[in-house]
Amino acid sequence: MSEIAEIILAAGRSGIELALFVLLPIMIVMMTIMRLLEAKGVLEAIVRVATPILKPFGIPGLGVFAMIQILLVSFAAPVATLAMMDRGGMSKRHIAATLSMVLALAQANVVFPMAAVGLNVGVSLLISLLCGILAAALTYHLFGRNLSAEEDPQADKEGPLNDGPTGILGIINRAGRDAFDIAIAALPMLVLALVIVFILRSVGFIEALEGVLAPVFAALGMPSEVLLPIITKYIAGGNAMMGVTVEYIQQGLISPQEFNRLAGFLIHPFDLAGIAVLISAGRRVASVLKPALLGAFVAILLRAVIHGMIF
Repeated sequence: MSEIAEIILAAGRSGIELALFVLLPIMIVMMTIMRLLEAKGVLEAIVRVATPILKPFGIPGLGVFAMIQILLVSFAAPVATLAMMDRGGMSKRHIAATLSMVLALAQANVVFPMAAVGLNVGVSLLISLLCGILAAALTYHLFGRNLSAEEDPQADKEGPLNDGPTGILGIINRAGRDAFDIAIAALPMLVLALVIVFILRSVGFIEALEGVLAPVFAALGMPSEVLLPIITKYIAGGNAMMGVTVEYIQQGLISPQEFNRLAGFLIHPFDLAGIAVLISAGRRVASVLKPALLGAFVAILLRAVIHGMIF
């Protein structure tokens, strides 16, 4: 029993340190920048310019805003936008394309904190953006082509822009609250996931599996230690994966270059936790999950291949 208690305390300590001392400061800065750009009308201008360019790929105006949210804030930020699309009468085909794009994009809550341990942020975001647009196009024109294309013409006119305080101090305070909410909301899943990971590691399961898969990783030019971050990612999400990976990089078990090679495969909300959060936006969003997953799956595979070739 004492061993389990020690595991829980160690996982809790690691989770709190990651959430409060890594995730929170980064998110405060990014949320502040996001809110300032929003208040000054910069985001609205970007959406207005980008919408005609991205509309042929199946990405509507609100979809552009969802793209900015996940790239600059967190994977959970587009939930409010997806909910507006759901309630506002957006066509299921456009909702599916937007959801697929969000699932394939690199989320800011992992990208920017991981820059501190060697992630190439610029390259990661660029590859992510191109592949996210591809995911939307594949979903809109191929996997979701049988979905209803009927939509409310007023849907694109509604948006989550300029809905908060406009004073500098008010914007900073709101950004701080939003960042704190994101960091605290990540804690339960993060700690529970780390508890599971620590238990699997303590009973030797991870070590045994690493031994079995060692030839596969060797053929890919990767250390077998990457197995644990991969398992953690797809069970518990990006924040939990980040906690394990930071520890491994600091211990020298995974190099920054090796992590950059894996970034396309690991940094996105296409996991059990991420999918559950995103489809909570509404019934119509959940109903188009299958075609969205197919489009995102192809895009993530492409991201993984490109990262492997570049790094």
